This record gives sequence, structure tokens and C-alpha cells, in this order.
Amino acid sequence: MQYLVVVEEGSSSYGAFVPDLPGCIAVGETEQEVIELIQEAIRFHLEDLQTEGLPIPPSVSKGTFVDVGLAA
Repeated sequence: MQYLVVVEEGSSSYGAFVPDLPGCIAVGETEQEVIELIQEAIRFHLEDLQTEGLPIPPSVSKGTFVDVGLAA
């Protein structure tokens, strides 16, 4: 099972969240660390849902880059 993960770079750390799993977030010092932490957070989140007898949300979010025609 795969979920879209959004990774954001902050001034001193990285954050990640999963649009299809509200409240499933992670923060790390590096991009690699935050990806490892969000993978663990997703597993825990899904395990908690199963323990509570709640349904596992489907992965429906998608991401893409859009060119707005401005030079960086």
C-alpha cells in the first residue's frame, strides 16, 4: 500500500504529512530522516485504525508539478 507524502523544508528541519491520513505527520533534521519517520508514522497510524476497528482510508491523493512560466 502506498500513500502520497508531502515533504516540506523548513528553516531548521523537514516536515512531512499524508493528505489521506489526517494527523499523520513527522518532523526530522534531514529529508531522509523525515521520510523514514513518516513511513513509521503511517504504519502506526494504520495499526491504530485497525485496533480501533476503523476502516483503512484509501490512497486517493495525487501530486504533480505545474509550470507557471516564471524563471527561478
